[in-house]
Amino acid sequence: MDAFKRSTPWISADLSEPASESAPVSARPLAERPLAERSVADRAVAGKSAAARLVAAPAAAPAVVPAPAGKARASSPIDVSEVTIEGYAQDIVLRLYRPRGANNLPVLLYFHGGGFVRGTLDDADAASRFFAERLPALVVSVGYSLAPQFPFPAAPEDAHRAAQWVLTRARAFGGSTKRIVAAGHDAGGQIANVLAFIGRDRGDVRLTAQALFAPMLDPSLTRLGDEARLASDISASECAACYRAYLPEASQRMHPYAAPLESSRLAGLPPTFIVTAQNDVLHIEAEKYAVRLIEAGVRTHVVRYPSVSHAQIGAHPEALAEAVRFFRCCFEAGASC
Repeated sequence: MDAFKRSTPWISADLSEPASESAPVSARPLAERPLAERSVADRAVAGKSAAARLVAAPAAAPAVVPAPAGKARASSPIDVSEVTIEGYAQDIVLRLYRPRGANNLPVLLYFHGGGFVRGTLDDADAASRFFAERLPALVVSVGYSLAPQFPFPAAPEDAHRAAQWVLTRARAFGGSTKRIVAAGHDAGGQIANVLAFIGRDRGDVRLTAQALFAPMLDPSLTRLGDEARLASDISASECAACYRAYLPEASQRMHPYAAPLESSRLAGLPPTFIVTAQNDVLHIEAEKYAVRLIEAGVRTHVVRYPSVSHAQIGAHPEALAEAVRFFRCCFEAGASC
C-alpha cells in the first residue's frame, strides 16, 4: 500500500461541474475550498483518508495465425497475432500484442468501444499498441459478440471466456497469469468492469486492476450531462438506441452485469482508474460510479480531461499514459493495492 501511495501524486479536484477555461476549480487545492464548493466525490476523499483520489487533468491452444496484412507497422517492436476461441454464442477472435522477445509480461485484456452494437479489433489497435509498448504487457484485444444479433449476456460472457483462455494459454505467449488487468472504452469500459464482477463472483479470474475509459454504466440514462452545454459528441438518444439493442428485455436493465452503477455489491472489485472526458454526456455517471466505488472501499482514481470528446478519450495519449502509471503502481503495490 505504501508503494501505491508513494507512486502517484494526486490532486483533489471538484468534478461536479465543467472546468472553467480561465480559472479551473481544480487549480484550487481541496483544503482551500469551502465545503459547499466540493463535490460529493471530494467529500468522500476527505472523509476516507487516501482510499481514493480524484484529480482533474491539466488541459492539454487454438491455431495461431498472423494478423491480417497492414495491421502492424513495419517498424513496430510488437508482434501481433490472432487466435480464435469458443465464445458464449459464437467463436470470437483475440488479437494478441506482444513486445518482441519479451516474457513474464503482465496481461491486459482490452475491450473496444462501439456502444455494444459496433466496433472492431482495429478500433482498439492504437490503445492496444500503446499498452503493449509502454506498460509493457501482453495485450489481448477481445473481439466480443455484438448486439442486436448477440444481446446481453453474450459480450460479458465472451470477456470471461477470454480471461479463462488467458489463465490457461497466456504463458505460451509470454504472459504471466499473476498480473492480469482489464481496460476498455465506451461499452468496452463496461465490459471490462463487468469482467471484474464476474471474476469476483465466480472466483476464477482475479484482476489486479482495471481502467475504464468513458464507460457506459447506466442503462436508465438518468445521470447524463447536458448534451448542448457540454458540446458532447454523443447524445442520449444514441445511447438509448444502443441499450435497446443490447438489453432487449426491460428486466435486464437492472442486472448488475448490465447496470454496474445500480449494483449494491461493489466491494471486492479491483483498484479502478476511471477516465472521463469533459465533452461527453457520460462523464457524470462515470464520476458518480467512482464515488460509489469509494464508498464501497474500492481504491479508485478518476481523472476528467478537459476539451476532449467521448470518441477521442479512448486513444488520448495523456489518458493512456496515466493508465500505464496506474497499472504499474498496482503491480508495485502487489496484493496490498
